[in-house]
Amino acid sequence: MTGRTRRVEGTVIVQRRAVPAVLAAALLLTAGCSSDGGGGDASGADGSATPTRSGAPSSPAGSPAEQTPPAKGSVEVVRTVATGLKSPWGLAPLPGGDLLVSSRDEATVVRIDEKTGDPTELGEVPGVSASGEGGLLGIALSPDYASDHMVYAYFTSASDNRIVRMRYDEKKPAGEQLGAPDTVFRGIPKGVIHNGGRIAFGPDKMLYAGTGESGDTGLSQDRKSLGGKILRLTPDGEPAPGNPFPDSPVYSYGHRNVQGLAWDGKQRLFASEFGQDTWDELNAIRPGDNYGWPEAEGKEGGSGFQDPVAQWSTDEASPSGVAYAEGSVWMAGLRGERLWRIPLKGTETSADPQAFLEGEYGRLRTVASAGGDRLWLVTSNTDGRGDAKGNDDRVLELRVK
Repeated sequence: MTGRTRRVEGTVIVQRRAVPAVLAAALLLTAGCSSDGGGGDASGADGSATPTRSGAPSSPAGSPAEQTPPAKGSVEVVRTVATGLKSPWGLAPLPGGDLLVSSRDEATVVRIDEKTGDPTELGEVPGVSASGEGGLLGIALSPDYASDHMVYAYFTSASDNRIVRMRYDEKKPAGEQLGAPDTVFRGIPKGVIHNGGRIAFGPDKMLYAGTGESGDTGLSQDRKSLGGKILRLTPDGEPAPGNPFPDSPVYSYGHRNVQGLAWDGKQRLFASEFGQDTWDELNAIRPGDNYGWPEAEGKEGGSGFQDPVAQWSTDEASPSGVAYAEGSVWMAGLRGERLWRIPLKGTETSADPQAFLEGEYGRLRTVASAGGDRLWLVTSNTDGRGDAKGNDDRVLELRVK
């Protein structure tokens, strides 16, 4: 037995566990991703099939065709879009510019007028059991939102974490605009901690979900478990065609608590990961790969696990959402109370990560692309672990480069 320290978004708890033998190198498989937009497959950074809508091939990581962003960037807070939000977690931009924001603890979804900041409650999501780090977490719009008006949500229920979809009807009265939830996927392990919760539709129109190991570290290396994974599903909740493991929703494994998902301009997936004792991580995700937890934390080198693209000490990050803009991944930090810029060339950093807004807005939960050089940034000071000010929590509009 060896002693380990279990970190819960800034809280330290001692736990002990048996250390299993180090696993062999992860089996590297290809994922033939289908695209409803047509076009065909492209060669990804590792030679595996990655989705493309145009049929044009993706450039390999670090190829001369890729432009490298400047070593140093900048962040300008353009404005405060909205204030007074309670335990905001997920954000989904609507066509036209308004924003949907989920409340972890209140289990509600509100629409933020992008121009005035005025909120309109769509409704409360039934079945949410908010406790600890669980509750109503990530939200995403259907890839066919223009025709089906479906909003997807990841939430903690009394028995598990699950993904549902609800029809959004703007014509109904405020508070009654969300239809009854249709459960598309269930059975993700739940816990007081490490519930994951980020969902996003990828360029292939498949649904990706980041899960946590719910405090049970052994789940991360168990490919039959849904805990400590990135899942890839059809919009109906079935294992997506071309997944690396037959008839399985598992896309990658060996994760501790995946909190952010974003694709770069070449349709490569990046994910942020909440570490334990030493290192928080940003990972470049390849189908079928093993990211090491609990045997590896941070860059191990030669251990047979995929090393992160970048790592941070746990007091500098505690990462949550990520977004891609202007050649860099932008990562929100909870305990670190800062926004990290990670400039990329392919799936490697092209310069050292750079921190912005350190301590200015408290805990930062979610960052999302607002198009071009703009980002939406959501604070997280009313979640029970932050130092809430009078107008918290907020949505900010940023201009970055």
